[in-house]
Amino acid sequence: MDVLVCVKRVPAVGAEILLTADATAIDTRHLGFTIGPHEECAVEEAVRIAERTGGSAGVLTVGPPETEEQLRYALSMGADHAVRVDSPETDPDPEATAAAVTGALGELPPYDLVLFGEASADAGHAQVGFRVACALRRPVVGGVKGIDLDGAGGGTVTLRRATPDGVELHEAPLPAVAAVLEGLNLPRYPTIKGRLRAKRAPVRVLDGPGATGGLRTLRLRHRPEARAQTVVLGRGAAAAPAVVDVLAELGMVR
Repeated sequence: MDVLVCVKRVPAVGAEILLTADATAIDTRHLGFTIGPHEECAVEEAVRIAERTGGSAGVLTVGPPETEEQLRYALSMGADHAVRVDSPETDPDPEATAAAVTGALGELPPYDLVLFGEASADAGHAQVGFRVACALRRPVVGGVKGIDLDGAGGGTVTLRRATPDGVELHEAPLPAVAAVLEGLNLPRYPTIKGRLRAKRAPVRVLDGPGATGGLRTLRLRHRPEARAQTVVLGRGAAAAPAVVDVLAELGMVR
């Protein structure tokens, strides 16, 4: 089975995120970059599927040349080949990204399964996978936390997603699209051999569609900081009734 994973270059969120002076973009001068946890699980799953079925695992991104850093990380995890759809935008909106991915899939060999992260780790739009599936008229399931290939020989795949009421199983005909969640698996850590292979591996570059999406960033802002507040319930025995009320609100006493 041949699987393609679409990934996005996002800031590594190990430190404070600073904004540019006009607050329309993230100041990336002192930031590292990575792929989101949903997409990392998608890459791991694609590699596992390729290993089990004797197929291939590809990885694709949309963006300028610096996004190849994330493609090479996916290659170091075990992906077989990488494709970059050229775009001058470092963060194209979901409409433009979906158009670029859809166009690229028309130029690439057919894939049985195309995987996306449920949402990117920065903007979190959760749109691209569903837009691509609709454009290609392929079945799509979101929130996937399990992929069963038992029916792949018969041209189907079973996708498992959790719901508040239990677990849903969706049997989809191939080719299909799935948006996966972190927790689908435990991604491997790239080995030195894998990193060396990825460093030398070629990255195929395709021309982007050139069309822009319909979203325009007006302003970014930090969410309000959560501040801890200390409340004095009382002193000595006089505080006992207030303590009981707090424990009751927490469901610890009745």
